Amino acid sequence: MKRIVIATAAAAVAAGGGTVAAVSASATTGPSAAAPVAASGINWGKCEVSGPDDPMNKAQCAQVQVPLDYTKPNGRKISIAVSRYKHTDEKNYQGVLFVNPGGPGGTGIEYAPALARWMGGVGHAATAAKYDIIGFDPRGVGSSQPALTCDKTWYNPVRPDYVPHSAKDEAVWKAKAKKYAQDCQRKFGWMLPHMRTTDAARDVDTIRAALGQQKLSWYGFSYGTYFGATYATLFPNRVKHMVLDGNVNPKTVWYDAQLEQDKAFERNMKSWWAWTAKWDSLYHLGTSEKAVEAKYYAIRAAAKKSPIAGKIGPDELDDIVLTAGYNTGYYIPFAQALSDWANKKDSSGLLDWLNTGGEDNDFAVYNAVQAADAKWPRNWNKWHNDAAKLYKEGYRFNTWSNVWFNAPIAFWPFQGGPALKLKASKNLPGMLLVQSSQDAATPVAGGYNMHKVFPSSRLVLEVGGKTHANTLNGNACLDDKVAAYLDSGALPKSSKGADAYCQAVPALNDPNPTAMTAKAAGAAAGKDLPIGRP
Repeated sequence: MKRIVIATAAAAVAAGGGTVAAVSASATTGPSAAAPVAASGINWGKCEVSGPDDPMNKAQCAQVQVPLDYTKPNGRKISIAVSRYKHTDEKNYQGVLFVNPGGPGGTGIEYAPALARWMGGVGHAATAAKYDIIGFDPRGVGSSQPALTCDKTWYNPVRPDYVPHSAKDEAVWKAKAKKYAQDCQRKFGWMLPHMRTTDAARDVDTIRAALGQQKLSWYGFSYGTYFGATYATLFPNRVKHMVLDGNVNPKTVWYDAQLEQDKAFERNMKSWWAWTAKWDSLYHLGTSEKAVEAKYYAIRAAAKKSPIAGKIGPDELDDIVLTAGYNTGYYIPFAQALSDWANKKDSSGLLDWLNTGGEDNDFAVYNAVQAADAKWPRNWNKWHNDAAKLYKEGYRFNTWSNVWFNAPIAFWPFQGGPALKLKASKNLPGMLLVQSSQDAATPVAGGYNMHKVFPSSRLVLEVGGKTHANTLNGNACLDDKVAAYLDSGALPKSSKGADAYCQAVPALNDPNPTAMTAKAAGAAAGKDLPIGRP
């Protein structure tokens, strides 16, 4: 995504209900000393966009000032970058609809116009028109001030192999993770204890108050489900509608969640390899799932000895194709890219998807939030033994990469938690939960357990769906239920287990590479590129 630079001034209420000073919303400057303004309003302005087009589609942008520490509402302030895509249906105005793309660490500033665009793309523009859609970068993210960054070289290729084959190999990654945690403490130690999801939820409520709204609606994807559930727990009287798509398991926050992901991603990667084998006439990577898997690991081993194009080693290759485990929309472009390299030594397709490094904001926020939210093991033997056991059991693809994606938390400057106990309230309206049965990033148990926490919610299960957080992606059964709920609060009838079922759409879940070019498939899937692990 393009970075959106917020170029207007705004103000918000402090946690105690008083006014605070307006802030400069330039991404390169700190808060200004502007005079206080009315607590009920935000001074919206244009979104300053770098690049020739306008992904914001003339949305409005602002910075909203919030307390760093809500126990000290008059203390140090930070600011949250916010966008608004205004409603056009005056007669049926429904209020504000906040959207969060997940992460933690995902930038959401572009999601205000994007959500309206995606709803329109699946036939529900009329529903989007009833809301002021609010996008935002949570504290520490993107255009919010300050934006966390600990070591911008973290992703720079070529990195040491994720999979340690000796104690020495493992020690290299442990040292790298420990240094990252130390860099975060040195640069942002004052902010790290205030990066809990509960802090971000209170920021959302501050923005709601600044918008002059008594209630808000919420559309959360992936980690955005836990974010939304946290808000619903803290502020049940402030919720109007809440869509949670791709649900975090409230029982596994957060260490155990990554272990469950390792199992689910192994299944989904095997599904992709099996799909690739079915189309061997196009890709020539093997005629069975096992053959394609073996071919992949052979390519990976060769990339360790001699990185592809000098930039793609085993880690970079894993990171690229992992996205096929998130979203079946990437089956075609990644199979084509891998085939081009294996059969023609053409690296251009893989290079198109390479993270070239030089930025770590999403990674810094991901670790900061998860470290603060919950208690994590501090004994490295626990991390090693759990990973080694899974790897030995055959969960090869994602196990060690997931260890290193989370490992800085093992060396974090403080122990986080305890995790917030999510809970329902008699004042909380029914929520709509959507879950794909073969989601790897947030496995299906998360949908069922979130449903148990909030008994008035309704769970819609996409049967056979392998794409993470799959609403607004062309499954009309799912999308129509979301639109009906956002239109009127209509929910499926309560039933044992899931409350309603939608079958995965074959054309999306099992794509036909003869019907779409790899380039077109990549462009179509690109809008849903996952941010972070949950």
